[in-house]
Amino acid sequence: MSTQEGPQTTLKPGGDPSGAPDGAQPRKQMSKAERRELQEKQRAAKAAAAGNPGASSKPQKLQQTQAQKPPKKDAATQPGASSAPSTSGAGKRIAAKGGKDGDHVENDKTGDVGAQRRHQTQIFAHFAVPKKDGAIGVGIKGEIHPAIVRLGRQFADMKIVGANARCIAMLVAFKTVIQDYITPPNLTLARDLAQYLSPQISYLVSARPMAVSMGNAIRELKYHISVVSIDLPEQDAKDHLCEQIDTYISHRIILADTVIEEYAMPKIQNGAVIMTYARSSVVERVLIAAWSRGKRFSVKVVDSAPLFEGKHLLTALLKAGIPCAYLLVNGIGSVIPGVSMVFLGAHALNSNGSVYSRAGTA
Repeated sequence: MSTQEGPQTTLKPGGDPSGAPDGAQPRKQMSKAERRELQEKQRAAKAAAAGNPGASSKPQKLQQTQAQKPPKKDAATQPGASSAPSTSGAGKRIAAKGGKDGDHVENDKTGDVGAQRRHQTQIFAHFAVPKKDGAIGVGIKGEIHPAIVRLGRQFADMKIVGANARCIAMLVAFKTVIQDYITPPNLTLARDLAQYLSPQISYLVSARPMAVSMGNAIRELKYHISVVSIDLPEQDAKDHLCEQIDTYISHRIILADTVIEEYAMPKIQNGAVIMTYARSSVVERVLIAAWSRGKRFSVKVVDSAPLFEGKHLLTALLKAGIPCAYLLVNGIGSVIPGVSMVFLGAHALNSNGSVYSRAGTA
């Protein structure tokens, strides 16, 4: 086994203690920044050899920025030097934070409306919440008729309330929309009109959630639109649809209320004390019709926030001469023992026999 010995060096007075031979430059200890710069140069050289000259701009820019940096000064020799960097850093952080918040607000304005609606609590979606003008119809594509815009604003402002009143107002507005509708070329009214009504319906729903009666009326109207003959002239088809709307209002709403009125009046006896909640158009008609036919009774109107609809019912009953008492829903316990019967308005009747009505009725 052989060993190979390296060249031996002897230290001379004033020589290099690192053991470097004579005539050779001593190896300088490189800092971390210098090593990083050297690595960047090596990468740039490799990139240039591979035919990617754009990659060499990064180390050059890094070298220029490092050369332009002022030398660091000792914080102890410069009074107030420690406070200045912290202040500027805080300013940068505040500016960056403000910029992010501004971008976030802008994104919220232009974000997906459907995603925002999905994050809302749907169990409380039917509660009355007034909406601003900008919140109605956001994200709905298509032309909105002025009559629908006006009706949506009335729904949002709670100027039209009640299932029957909202349904009738919607159907009357649809009559205006149908009369102003013009079938585009190469299309038929039976197919295009239903699509034209879709953004109108979506606009009303954005103003306030749709009532059950409104959904039934829309399905009936779309059915009549789908069965319109393509050989029928356009104006005749419009008149036919408007007649179907009038028939629906007459038979399915007004005549139905009359049947309920005739069925409920015999149940009211003289001297009865009747309690009702908020305001129902059918209950109001029953009580006024019974009083006009000679039956004498008194009514206790129970009301609650936020709309206090019972005040309107109270005004109508007092105008007819019916003795009434007004109380809030939290006072029912003190008067219920003296009540003979309770009349409540129904928003809808489910297939299983259960009754659906406004919040607070149960």
